[in-house]
Amino acid sequence: MSLQQGGSERPLLSREQATVRTFHRRGRQVQTNSRLDWTDPFAILRTKWSDVPAGNTRLNTKQLLEISDQDLLHLWAEAKHQATTGENFSVRGWYHTLYTPILRDKTVLDVGSGFGIDGITFAQSGAKITFLDIVDSNLAVCARICELLGVRNVDFCYLKDLSSLSDLGSSYDVMWCQGSLINLPFQLAWSEAQQLLKHLKPRGRWIELAYPRIRWERDGELPFDRWGERTDGGAPWVEWYDLEKLLARLHPSRFDVVLYLEFHNGDFNWFDLVRRDN
Repeated sequence: MSLQQGGSERPLLSREQATVRTFHRRGRQVQTNSRLDWTDPFAILRTKWSDVPAGNTRLNTKQLLEISDQDLLHLWAEAKHQATTGENFSVRGWYHTLYTPILRDKTVLDVGSGFGIDGITFAQSGAKITFLDIVDSNLAVCARICELLGVRNVDFCYLKDLSSLSDLGSSYDVMWCQGSLINLPFQLAWSEAQQLLKHLKPRGRWIELAYPRIRWERDGELPFDRWGERTDGGAPWVEWYDLEKLLARLHPSRFDVVLYLEFHNGDFNWFDLVRRDN
């Protein structure tokens, strides 16, 4: 089907294409109005993300490299315990329980691995994990913990820029993105997602944690370059997602929904998607 206008024909957009175009247009507008210059996005993010979530606190991985092996293992074990048990089972523990057996023997790219609470846990149970991070000290800490724990089925990739993703090996069964792609303006997150998708197998899973729109509204609909001051201890950017917006970010790749939910009183939302064969 086409629409004739001024002597030329242009195809009508499908509803899906129109939605994708809308998110891209809005994303450009929001990014343009930002107080930050996103010419080098990873440089901006590196100013913040050596401070990693660690249970009920945040720790700086540059400082963690200076402590003893015994202290590092104790901090990691305590952070994992705090993050996944008791009241926090409803934040992180539930998906450790659900996905630990699912990911066994799977190749998983842990995008924005941080302190490795997810990736190391899954590797201990047999997943083949590649830790991907924009902060080299985050990777160094994860590598050291893996060595101390005797976890061998792991690899590491430093994301200097998007060209670094060409260093990744074979295609992955799972992209595991726990809050790591909500810290970029939509347009930049779309570009990163497109490069990541080159490494995801057909029928592979895209699993992501994000913040829902309801949380943003509850916090006063702050500009995204200020919302992170409230949600993530001074993050330079945090952007909400829902299913429609995430599928637009992954477009033109197509996915079916395995699981989508908001949880923990609307603080978080969860996406488990399976890539279509074509």
